Amino acid sequence: MNDSQMPVPTPSYEVRQGAMLCHLAAFLGFVFPFGSVVGPLILWQMKKELDPFIDDQGKEALNFQITVAIAWIVCIVLAFAVIGFFLMTALAIAGVALTIIGAIKANKGIAYRYPLTWRLIK
Repeated sequence: MNDSQMPVPTPSYEVRQGAMLCHLAAFLGFVFPFGSVVGPLILWQMKKELDPFIDDQGKEALNFQITVAIAWIVCIVLAFAVIGFFLMTALAIAGVALTIIGAIKANKGIAYRYPLTWRLIK
């Protein structure tokens, strides 16, 4: 077996919980403006040094929420052309669904990658 085929150990319970919370912190956006970006940012900054898995998933969650925030701005502009209202609905459904999927995968110890995400934070 070479290095690329070596099994990756499953992260500990605490590490998986921390990574899951980085994804779920996005739901703070329902509580206050930009909470969907600020929540994952704060949690990631607090826990990124604990484990590389938390660092990876925190960055992924934050990048996705930044992408969603930019998409919201585009939808608001497009609302003047009516299509923005339809795109807002699709974006809201996709944002919630993908955030939940990311949290579930992180809780299982699987590194999740959001589709169509602009990865600004490396």
